[in-house]
Amino acid sequence: MTHVIELTGVAKRYDSGGAPALGPLDLRVAPGEALAVTGPSGSGKSTLLNLVAGLDKPTEGTVTVAGQRIDRMGEHALARFRRERIGMVFQFFNLLDDLTVADNISLPAQLAGTARRRAAERAGELMELLGIQKHARAYPGRLSGGERQRVAVARALVNRPALLLADEPTGALDSASGQDVRELLMDLHRGGQTLVLVTHDLALAEACASRTIHLVDGRLALDTRAEAVR
Repeated sequence: MTHVIELTGVAKRYDSGGAPALGPLDLRVAPGEALAVTGPSGSGKSTLLNLVAGLDKPTEGTVTVAGQRIDRMGEHALARFRRERIGMVFQFFNLLDDLTVADNISLPAQLAGTARRRAAERAGELMELLGIQKHARAYPGRLSGGERQRVAVARALVNRPALLLADEPTGALDSASGQDVRELLMDLHRGGQTLVLVTHDLALAEACASRTIHLVDGRLALDTRAEAVR
């Protein structure tokens, strides 16, 4: 796979008579790359993330993720593709409060068809890797914000996705928890995980990303590469 993400001539309009919310835009993200997407509110960051996740379709252009043209997939195929190939981490965690940590993590694997025992084994591996195994039987409401975000990251990784998308992953956290999640994302990038990070936090982008793009009014205003992620 040459690129995990390939957008060609992509534009998205929500009003047929108005300016596009995004684009036209060409963008390619290589395997193992950590891309930060920055820009002011209304610049098109969320639109870009939704297009890459297959949660929205472009008005123009093509969207290819992990070798698949997702812009022409139907809803059923898209849902299956997201479960198997894309992990998503959100600002407010989106965990299920009536499931334990272990069950929250293993649920996407079971939905993708993995046997319950194997899904539990994979959840255990991730809890150990991310340092949350002691919370396996706890419920999310009893955890700190940083711990809940670690659970959310584990859940996103349970199906070994080609791509991890993170939408303002430190936005709801205090500074200490934010630093904890920042270090986690840095470790994932060093381990070769392809990552797209949407953030207002320039320090987070600088720390975690090998490349940063800056959007203004739906257009690509800046595309820079870091020397290395520390």
